[in-house]
Amino acid sequence: MLSTSSGKTPQPSTGSLTTEAAIRTRVEVPVQTTDGSWRAAEMISFTGLADGREHIAVVFPAESPVPLVRVHSECLTGDVFGSARCDCGPQLAEGVDQFAEEGGILLYLRQEGRGIGLYNKLDAYRLQDQGLDTFAANRELNFSDDMRDYLVAAQMLNALDVPRIRLRTNNPDKVRQLENYGIAVDEVVPTGIHQNARNENYLRVKAEVGGHTIRLLGEAI
Repeated sequence: MLSTSSGKTPQPSTGSLTTEAAIRTRVEVPVQTTDGSWRAAEMISFTGLADGREHIAVVFPAESPVPLVRVHSECLTGDVFGSARCDCGPQLAEGVDQFAEEGGILLYLRQEGRGIGLYNKLDAYRLQDQGLDTFAANRELNFSDDMRDYLVAAQMLNALDVPRIRLRTNNPDKVRQLENYGIAVDEVVPTGIHQNARNENYLRVKAEVGGHTIRLLGEAI
């Protein structure tokens, strides 16, 4: 486990790691959902990514030379089982729906629980049920607030020959990290606010502590 006293997100380093020749696409496979809700797309794997994990890009055909991109961290509980504790599943569905209409790139990163892993995330859930917020629970487990490093996202974009993007996110840290790793973010496109009675406090803490650009429903402008 990574020990930290401040709970601050580690800052990415700059460098030329994103242009290493060893980082390349591995396999490109056409995919489409059986109900036809996705436009034809390609699922792409990679060789040589910095952390050695099996991250995936899903590329939907687009006419724009600066594609819309969502960098989505894996969330088994939300993406697969529809957990209402977070907004991950609705954000993923929202992004895919837009890509199906307009084209774009989904980078699906294996960074469960903001990088702490599935089992540790479930431990954090137990602590949240005892009254800690999502970031305080990570600290109680001796992790920082957010363990994610988006170097691999930059490497994937470089392997796809995509140096400039429009980024779909409410998380300023994604913008900062990608720009530090050499990806030009021409526009930040906010995601929707997928608020429910179960995740309202989670979203509020993401905004107040994590710096996400979220305005909860019913809040004064």
